[in-house]
Amino acid sequence: MKLKSQQLASSLQKGLAPIYLISGDESLLVQESCDLIRAQCRQQGFSEREVFHVEGQFKWDDVLLSANSLSLFADKKLIEIRFRNAKLGKDGSEAITQYLQSPSPDAILLLVLPKLDGASTRSKWYKSVEKEGVTVPIWPIERSALPRWIQQRLQEQNLKASDEAVEFLADNVEGNLLAAKQEIEKLRLLTNDNVIDLTMMMSLISNSSRYTVFNLVDKCLSGNPQAAMRTLQGLKSEGIETTLILWSLTREIRTLHRIQFAQQQGLPLGQVMRNERVFESRQRLFQQALSRLPLRKLETLLRRARSIDQSIKGIKSESPWMQLEQLTLHMCH
Repeated sequence: MKLKSQQLASSLQKGLAPIYLISGDESLLVQESCDLIRAQCRQQGFSEREVFHVEGQFKWDDVLLSANSLSLFADKKLIEIRFRNAKLGKDGSEAITQYLQSPSPDAILLLVLPKLDGASTRSKWYKSVEKEGVTVPIWPIERSALPRWIQQRLQEQNLKASDEAVEFLADNVEGNLLAAKQEIEKLRLLTNDNVIDLTMMMSLISNSSRYTVFNLVDKCLSGNPQAAMRTLQGLKSEGIETTLILWSLTREIRTLHRIQFAQQQGLPLGQVMRNERVFESRQRLFQQALSRLPLRKLETLLRRARSIDQSIKGIKSESPWMQLEQLTLHMCH
């Protein structure tokens, strides 16, 4: 069964499927869908959770053994399999297809993958998951739909805002749903008014924190290491999630990389920036960063960002905050 993310909650109330597949690159919506499945599994007695990270020479036999063996600590368990890329490979495809021929009643499988291409969704293993379980493709929220999404989230927090206020928030988060969620949670704590107008939204957003991820990104683009490090430490002290910080920095590094690459192909900078939708007010910051970050350096920064992501997920043992400090400094210099 294929569902939209909005349909998942009601489907879970009707009963659990033996396998769920959540795929997409919008981290907040993927996380929320997974949280719904985990919560329902706990309610239904699947009290143990085992997590596998698929990369390198992954042993699928371990997954099949875990799914088909009784738990030492609980009667039932949720087995979560997280993929670094959207390719299962031959062994993974065969393992999933084989398991679904006779799924264990004491295990629920949750597959979490990046966005799948058309070939993957036409594959035998995907069709097996869709037939025996539930697939939930997560699509990004387009800029035109972001105000409606923000309004829905505000309503969930018993808040209302004018159209102008919502547009202002949408412009500030620039498509980052994690940042939008965080700002809405702050609004719930900072206001008791029934309707938030534009003036109030501007005041609350700008004053709700001394440090924001947007300030950090701008300090990195401008090449100000002292100010960037102060902002990063401020974000840490205020409990901002490392996932949100990494997403914001990586987003700008990727944009810089695409711009540098396009320039090497002979395209004019102004045209490239328009294609990348860099706001005119921020083009000077991007020019400063491009002048000191060549293509090779940007590729190194992307590899560092990938390593931080692995640390956040627990694949590596390094401190994500220490690695973010290094990434910040390398972006500045």
